[in-house]
Amino acid sequence: MDISLTQRLSFKQASLTVAVAFVLGMLLSLLQVGIDFISEDASIDREIHTLLEISHNPAARIAYNIDAELARELVQGLLRSPAVIRAEIVDNSGMVLAQVERPRAESGDRMFSDFLFGERRQFNDPLFITHAPLENLGVLSLEVDTYAFGSSFLHRALLTLFMGFLRSLLLALILLVMFYFMLTKPLVELIRSVSDRDAPATDRDPIPCPPGHEQDEIGVLVQATNQHLARIARENQQRREAEDRLTRYLAELEDIVSERTAELKATNSRLSQSNRELEVARSHALDMAQARAAFVANMSHEIRTPLNGLLGMLALALDGPLEGEQRQQLNIAHDSGVVLVELLNDILDLSKFEAGQLELESIPMDLGALVEDTGNLLSQNASPGVELICLVDPSVPAMVYGDPTRIRQVVSNLLSNALKFTRFGRVDIRVAQSPDGILVTVRDTGIGIAADSLPRLFQPFAQAGVGITRQYGGTGLGLALTRKLCEAMHGELHVSSTEGVGSQFVAELPLPAHTPPPRWPALPGRLVLLCAGNSGLAELLRTWLPVWGMTHRLLEEDDEDAAALAADVVLSDDPSRLLGLRPALDTPFLLVTAYGSFMPSAQSSALAPLEQLARPLSRAALYQALRRALHQEAAPTAQPLDRSTSFQRHAHILLVEDNPVNQLVAKGMLSKLGCEVTVAGHGGEALSYLEQASVDLVLMDCNMPVMDGYEASRRIRQSGRWPDLPIIALTANALPDERERCRAAGMNDYLAKPFRREDLISLLDIWLPATQTP
Repeated sequence: MDISLTQRLSFKQASLTVAVAFVLGMLLSLLQVGIDFISEDASIDREIHTLLEISHNPAARIAYNIDAELARELVQGLLRSPAVIRAEIVDNSGMVLAQVERPRAESGDRMFSDFLFGERRQFNDPLFITHAPLENLGVLSLEVDTYAFGSSFLHRALLTLFMGFLRSLLLALILLVMFYFMLTKPLVELIRSVSDRDAPATDRDPIPCPPGHEQDEIGVLVQATNQHLARIARENQQRREAEDRLTRYLAELEDIVSERTAELKATNSRLSQSNRELEVARSHALDMAQARAAFVANMSHEIRTPLNGLLGMLALALDGPLEGEQRQQLNIAHDSGVVLVELLNDILDLSKFEAGQLELESIPMDLGALVEDTGNLLSQNASPGVELICLVDPSVPAMVYGDPTRIRQVVSNLLSNALKFTRFGRVDIRVAQSPDGILVTVRDTGIGIAADSLPRLFQPFAQAGVGITRQYGGTGLGLALTRKLCEAMHGELHVSSTEGVGSQFVAELPLPAHTPPPRWPALPGRLVLLCAGNSGLAELLRTWLPVWGMTHRLLEEDDEDAAALAADVVLSDDPSRLLGLRPALDTPFLLVTAYGSFMPSAQSSALAPLEQLARPLSRAALYQALRRALHQEAAPTAQPLDRSTSFQRHAHILLVEDNPVNQLVAKGMLSKLGCEVTVAGHGGEALSYLEQASVDLVLMDCNMPVMDGYEASRRIRQSGRWPDLPIIALTANALPDERERCRAAGMNDYLAKPFRREDLISLLDIWLPATQTP
């Protein structure tokens, strides 16, 4: 058995030793080269300065006598130095007395010398005579080519490195020979003896020890090897006996395995049949799920299209002159249609959960403003005796990461439930920070929930009781959807309730902070609050007025003396208390009341300066109102504006819609907003019209005969003639991928059917800014 040279211990030991010696030798050589470099670099300056010292006195006399001939002889003599390539003598007036130069030497290794010592060096020696050292007679300038010194240094450095390498190589050869005769050769003989041995003879013929190695490690290795070989011989004999016994056992096992194999084949056959049946069932279930999804999508489209016409026509009819009974009947029909749309949206969201198609965003959003806006939108659902209040803790971050649409849905469902089942008292929605995120709490003083009804509260189409369904209505989908949304956002929804006292729903959502809590500019001043001490308004002011730097005082019914009312602002939720105070006070008044209960202009003018604020009161609205009151700025009118009549858009809109009823609805809404409307029945007509006239915006239905909205939008964008024309999709398809499909076709925005006039106005506010008419 032979071992290659690179695998022998002698070669490895020699290689390692030589590698260490080579590295050390090279480091020493490099150190020697470095010292030589420093010495050579210093010698350049030293030799040139010596040359300048020798030439100083003759050059000074030449400059003093202004002898150009002697100056030329001197600089030519300096040029004989191998390093000097340029010499010059200039007198004190700047006149050149003599100047000589020659080209520098070129060589292949010059760039290494230039890198180490620099390409050239300039030396200047001011000239003066000994008895007048302060009198400047001129300058002797020398330009030196460092290659004259650098070339000799490079040669010495290469010689030094080469000799170091040669010493390392010689040492490697010597060590390789020594290790071979001392270690490798006896080990190879030992290995060859072990390899050539016959296994049956291991106990009779011991391995001989190489001569001269009886007492060292190799001799010990030979003895240990002989002992192992003897042990192996004994074990081989025992193994042969065991193999004979094992052969008998295997024969018996073969019979047993044959029987078990037959049983396993029968079992596998039954399992294969079961797997085929399960695969068929799974395929059938997937087909049913796809069919259900397609059915839900088709039904959503088919239901939303007539609903858009129904709600649109009802909204247009409500804008016209009607008798009281007719208006009430149409309002009931319109509200019923809105409930039907909400039910359809809940069913679609539940189907998205079951199909695993719900996608959540994670974008920065103002959670406090979102909750306050949702409270303002739902405040009209509050009963007259219910106080709705939104309380945002000052420690809540200004912006958090989350899905604003889904969080708004959670808040809306919880708040709608609380307002539905509360006839008097308070409904509070609170936003606070928790160690794991944000807590959104909705608490009411409504009818409450029985303890035995809590387990089925979050089941779809289930409510706390049959009587509640008959009395208050509803389908039971809102809470089920809310819990699923919280779980999809990796949060939790908890409920606690006492029948006859009220309920509390807490949504714990892990929403990471994006920006720290907002910092409000200070509002120095003093406010007097005229309301009940246990009201939500009092709690809101106790929370936020200290944050804004304002002091306040709460006055009950019997505390309205003149000294107590000395303040910068008076705020109340009872207009009757303000009417008795105005004759004695000229302080600005703030009145907080329900949005539909604002005082008419005749009464409000008697309380001027007065600003009316809608409940629930948001932080921004309260802060701006206090700021206006403290600075005596003009307060905005307290009367709500009808956006459809106060703002007119003198714009030309192309409506692309194939349904006649939806054409009438959209055209009627747009006409009341002051828009000129042109109707096209499909995408082909829209393209033809755009070739003939210009429009400001296109409302494009998606599903139409001849040419649908997707194809029409693609052709409009591909033509390049209308790059900035806004195209808004009108579609009854509410599935999650519809918005992306519309954007991919080139549409700018998306409006789902059925849409309200407010939705249309909000969309036009983005793409067609309104101009207010007098």
